Amino acid sequence: MIVGQIKMRLFIFVSLFWASTFAIRPGPVIQASKGAVWPKPQQQEISETYYLIRPHSFTFKSPDHIGCPSFLDDALTRYWTIIATTISSKLEEKLWKLDDNFLGYLEILTIKLFGECPNENILPELYDNENYTLTIDSDGAVLTSETIWGVLRGLETFSQLIYSEQDTLMINATKINDFPRFPHRGFLLDTSRHFEPVPIILQMLDAMAYNKFNVFHWHITDDHSFPYKSRTYPELSDKGAYHPVRGVYEQSDVKKVIEYARVRGIRVIPEFDTPGHTRSWGVAHPELLTSCFTDNVVNGQLGPMDPTKDITYNFINNLFTEIVNVFPDSYFHIGGDEVEFDCWKSNPDVNNFMKQNNFLSYEQLESYFIQHVVNILDTLSSKYLVWEEVFVNGVELPNSTVVHIWKDNGLSTLNNVIKAGKYGLYSSCWYLSVLHSGSDWDAFYKCEPALLLHTEEEKKLLLGGEACMWGEYVNEYSVIPRVWPRASAIAERLWSDESVNDISDAQIRLEEHACRMNKRGIAAQPPNGPGVCF
Repeated sequence: MIVGQIKMRLFIFVSLFWASTFAIRPGPVIQASKGAVWPKPQQQEISETYYLIRPHSFTFKSPDHIGCPSFLDDALTRYWTIIATTISSKLEEKLWKLDDNFLGYLEILTIKLFGECPNENILPELYDNENYTLTIDSDGAVLTSETIWGVLRGLETFSQLIYSEQDTLMINATKINDFPRFPHRGFLLDTSRHFEPVPIILQMLDAMAYNKFNVFHWHITDDHSFPYKSRTYPELSDKGAYHPVRGVYEQSDVKKVIEYARVRGIRVIPEFDTPGHTRSWGVAHPELLTSCFTDNVVNGQLGPMDPTKDITYNFINNLFTEIVNVFPDSYFHIGGDEVEFDCWKSNPDVNNFMKQNNFLSYEQLESYFIQHVVNILDTLSSKYLVWEEVFVNGVELPNSTVVHIWKDNGLSTLNNVIKAGKYGLYSSCWYLSVLHSGSDWDAFYKCEPALLLHTEEEKKLLLGGEACMWGEYVNEYSVIPRVWPRASAIAERLWSDESVNDISDAQIRLEEHACRMNKRGIAAQPPNGPGVCF
């Protein structure tokens, strides 16, 4: 009897233990913050005092006599629309007036632009000053910056400070002094493996602005398709795109993307990868690519571009001259990654060329090709980025070159690039195409690109990094939720101070930010598990 009672008590104890261990609390897994900014500002002081905002009576006060009034007005219209459509505000005045922290109704955000905005066609560039200060106190709200780019970043911050409480828009008194950690905060989108329609790209640009990214790296072509509609060589997309009409970016499409990005303070850097990843070029122009051999017999396969032919460089010169004129950014990504040497090795003409030029390795042959492309861009007054293999394989590059790091052990390679006096751009741990089960944004968040850099001079050579969305397994229906809010974690690493690394704090802010993006029409997936957006 006693033994039975002991067993029963033990059973009850174990049952209660397991029940408490695996008990699930009702409600969201992570309780979202309210009015928290993403990416986290460099310096912020928040007060318990607050204003209410009546959206349809709220307005912006623009500075007088600036060179880009329409540029600014368009930005103010965008952000007024965001604020006005956040929620249907219901004010119960007597309730709020009884609260000692109530400052009144915020009717105006005054914008002060102390620097020059020369004209309406101003372009974002590397090293633009994006600093701003935002003060909301008992005297009102003032956004101050020396540049129009700082104004854009400050407007985004202001819009995020507004939150809903009891169906009413509120904003706390706040002082913010903010600036980016890195000048290059990029997002790469591959539109070759799967064609992404222009409206999807424009949504991506909106989301980039909401996360303070400032570079859209457009990996526009690759082996699988050539969707860029060239004026010089229209046959490239006529034959090399998935579809000559529905699967191409017309010149008007490219212009639209560039302009949409520009007014959001986002640069557009095109990538036309060479000499590898060019199989789609060969559909229309097989003479550009290397013929592959098996036992000294042509086997019908085509490899990388043929580095031995003058016609190859003439073709690249003509196409890249067009590209530099179409894309206004001063940088051009020429690729240079994953060049397979097997086809070159099999081709007798290539091997004879190497002997004639005393090339002892295929890396030297690749260097010969890249040097020709670099010379072409130099004559076009264009700067360039290359993937890390170009540097690792010993290609001689001027110190102005930006080396884009993407492989495993990237921190070590980045360190070598910077020790060599070159500029580095980091992506090794920020491949959004790499999936983990459940929520995985924290892995991107924990990645610190400057881990092995110790001196200020070394850190200056690290321009920043890019989140990369390769297109093998995403299309127009899945790419946006695959990217967001995972890319948001990378955005904060590139904008905020290095010391901002508290996962618990980031969780509650990212929960709010993902919902914020949802309300703005971005199909961001939930970052932390069960929850709800209101």
